[in-house]
Amino acid sequence: MAGLEELRKKLTPLFDAEKGFSSSSTLDPSDSYTLSDGGTVNLLSRSYGVYNINELGLQKCTSSADVVDVSTTESEKTYRCASHEMRIFGAIGSGASSVVQRAIHIPTHRILALKKINIFEKEKRQQLLTEIRTLCEAPCYEGLVEFHGAFYTPDSGQISIALEYMDGGSLADILKLRKKIPEPVLSSMFQKLLHGLSYLHGVRHLVHRDIKPANLLVNLKGEPKITDFGISAGLENSVAMCATFVGTVTYMSPERIRNDNYSYPADIWSLGLALFECGTGEFPYTATEGPVNLMLQILEDPSPSPSKCNFSPEFCSFIEACLQKDADARPTAEQLLSHPFITKYVDAQVDLAAFVRSMFDPTQRMKDLADRMLISLVLFEQMLTIHYYLLFDGPDELWQHTKTLYNNDSIFSFSGKQSVGGNEIFATLSSIRSTLAGDWPPERLVHVVEKLQCRAHGQDGVAIRVSGSFIVGNQFLICGDGIQPEGLPSFKDLSIDLSSKRMGTFREQFIMEPSSVIGRYFISKQELYIMQ
Repeated sequence: MAGLEELRKKLTPLFDAEKGFSSSSTLDPSDSYTLSDGGTVNLLSRSYGVYNINELGLQKCTSSADVVDVSTTESEKTYRCASHEMRIFGAIGSGASSVVQRAIHIPTHRILALKKINIFEKEKRQQLLTEIRTLCEAPCYEGLVEFHGAFYTPDSGQISIALEYMDGGSLADILKLRKKIPEPVLSSMFQKLLHGLSYLHGVRHLVHRDIKPANLLVNLKGEPKITDFGISAGLENSVAMCATFVGTVTYMSPERIRNDNYSYPADIWSLGLALFECGTGEFPYTATEGPVNLMLQILEDPSPSPSKCNFSPEFCSFIEACLQKDADARPTAEQLLSHPFITKYVDAQVDLAAFVRSMFDPTQRMKDLADRMLISLVLFEQMLTIHYYLLFDGPDELWQHTKTLYNNDSIFSFSGKQSVGGNEIFATLSSIRSTLAGDWPPERLVHVVEKLQCRAHGQDGVAIRVSGSFIVGNQFLICGDGIQPEGLPSFKDLSIDLSSKRMGTFREQFIMEPSSVIGRYFISKQELYIMQ
């Protein structure tokens, strides 16, 4: 008992109940930043070079002498992802170091997640550099969330990281809907996640340090991916060790809790715990008595093992291999790809997309949560509809992007005539837009959306019905409750008497379908009716 008390005293300073992990645990002190007069942030990393970020995008250079204009100069890597090309539709969530928002990239109409971090706080800045460095080196590798670039907003002092929007949520979200996830689904998911983890370890020499169900995301195509690289640590080679104490204590390996040096096996322990929780529906330790007691359990109790009566030998064996107390005894991510639990269902053709889509079925037993997920899916379609009207009533340079909302088979109907394909539809819509604009800009007839309804269409599509009025003005407006993009004034605040301002009405129906590119949709069918 005295030994446990001594261990408790050693563990307690590692954790500050008010602030999280001890402030004495820092990230790489060799990383820093400078801010140029031209509004470019230069994030400096001795190991990986310089990352120059401004309002037009991100550029990776090999040395500080290469600081240049992102918009004009070729470099080792350039991501043109400009702040003025983003249309933001509110927050997805927030954490200790960042806020995540939904956005549409106007030129591509792609739905993205924008992770915003303040560069003036040192700890957040270090995490930002770590995340950008990791994403930049693996922008679209299997099993890792896809990176689309980053930009700096001088007015707010924030850098925004543009990531693919994982519209299926996280494995933690799925566990709220279903108590546990079937073994064949987990086998297929974790095979793909292991490819990503193997790449981080074997090629990028990175320890993630925060593997947990909330950081394992899925999209509606059934693709699982690892996210949140803000506290990952770079190692010189495959045998190098870390010596910092950061991450989520719940999934932390014994060697990390002891504050020993650690390496890639720490991620394998976390992955094993995440799989245990997803497969059994239960976290194997008691986490209700505070972090110190939880850490003592992980150190002193035998490694958890699933019931051999309820789970397959392959599943139990995989968990046992990951949760070895001795870090050197744990297999690598590459070796786990050959484990029987992973290979068992390779030929079974598990339909991960169907499994994820089933989470959006409002007939699920936990209907309230399922409804919320369905609402979230419909929200994207509402975003795209409002995005369309903002383009229609917006400046000519943005209107040009409308053409790519359609494909070659899209159909637009108006006044008994049909237009087919992006070019023909764009020409017809441009003619209607010109008529509504009139001859006295900036005043013109603009849309006021009064009612917007969505319903499922086919397997993956959504039918959207919109009705509203035309008034003389200079920008699109939304009348009533619903999603509101940043920068658009509230109709209520404008105190407009719609009945006296109404110059006509419209009804419009869209059928939107997902494209082959994740996060992008196109309009397959559109019907417009204009009334006096």
